[in-house]
Amino acid sequence: MSATTDRPPLRIVPFRAPTARLALKTVSTFRGPLDGAWWPRSRDLTHELSALADVLDPLSGRITRIAVNATYWPAIPSRVPVNGREVRIGWFTTELDPHKIMLLSHTTGSWNLLVIPPETNAPAAARLMAAASDSAGPPTTASTLMAAEHALHGSSMTALDQDSEEKGEDEDDTSSYRAAADRPCRLITANAGSPDKARSRVR
Repeated sequence: MSATTDRPPLRIVPFRAPTARLALKTVSTFRGPLDGAWWPRSRDLTHELSALADVLDPLSGRITRIAVNATYWPAIPSRVPVNGREVRIGWFTTELDPHKIMLLSHTTGSWNLLVIPPETNAPAAARLMAAASDSAGPPTTASTLMAAEHALHGSSMTALDQDSEEKGEDEDDTSSYRAAADRPCRLITANAGSPDKARSRVR
C-alpha cells in the first residue's frame, strides 16, 4: 500500500541577508560630527554590526575596527565577521556619544553614525535619518538629534532614550532639527553583501 501526500514539493529559495537601514551624507570635504544614521533591527550587536559593516566596507576601503558605546547594548562581542574576515569591536561608556557608532577604515578615516534605537517607530526613524544625513544644516551631535526628536515628538521615542529628554534642547536646536528632518534623505536599501548596489545609491 502506497502513501500519498498533498504537500507541494520543496522549493529552494536563494538566501538574502537582511538589509542594513542606512542614510548617509553626500560625499564632501567637510564631514562634521556625523556621516549619517543607522537604524538597526534589533539589539543583537553581533548580527547587526555584520550587516552594517558588510555594506560600508566596500565604500570605505575596508573596515578595520568598530567602536560603540555600551550604554544601550546588552552584549558586546569582541569581534564580528565582515565580508569573510573578523573585525575587532571596542566599547566605551563615557568617551563616545551613547547614540553614536564609529567604524574605522583605511581610506575614509571613520564613519560616524547616529544609532536610532530599533524600537523607534518608522516616522521618527525617518526624521532622524533625514536630519543625521543632512548636509545643509549646522553640524550636530547624535545626542542632540535624539533630544530634539524627543522634544518635538516625545511619544515616538522609547523609555531607553529618556536621558536625551533630561539633557534638554533650546529652541534653536529643535528648529534646526525640524528643518533638517523635513528634507529628503538618501536611504541605502542594498542588502548586506551587495556592495555594487550600495555604492550606486550612496555616491
